[in-house]
Amino acid sequence: MKKTLVLHNDIRMIPELAAFVEALAVECALDERLKAGLNLALEEAVTNVMMYAYPAGETGRIEISASLEGERMVFTVVDSGVPFDPTSVPDADISLGVSERPIGGLGIFLVRKLMDDVRYERTGGKNVLTLVKRI
Repeated sequence: MKKTLVLHNDIRMIPELAAFVEALAVECALDERLKAGLNLALEEAVTNVMMYAYPAGETGRIEISASLEGERMVFTVVDSGVPFDPTSVPDADISLGVSERPIGGLGIFLVRKLMDDVRYERTGGKNVLTLVKRI
């Protein structure tokens, strides 16, 4: 099984991502908790691309692929925006209070906590983020 969704850097497209995850969950008979975690991780990753990968006013393409590989669900998020390796960002310090914590980094922290493996590579002028979850 392999499914692909193509979005643009328009935050109004996020409901399409949620519908994509919902369809995968139904097809793969995933429970609600797993579906919710996958949806949150993907929403965080894709929203970061939508908000930061492309210069203001520039339309950019974001391709999200999902495949079931044995007991693993593998998602790949590909964009041709500015190079950015989210795996190189240190974990957010969640021991700090909200007012003490710097803005940013919590989404990447959530992705790392929700997924079993998060990998990044820059290839062919594109950012390729791979998210893996054992199901």
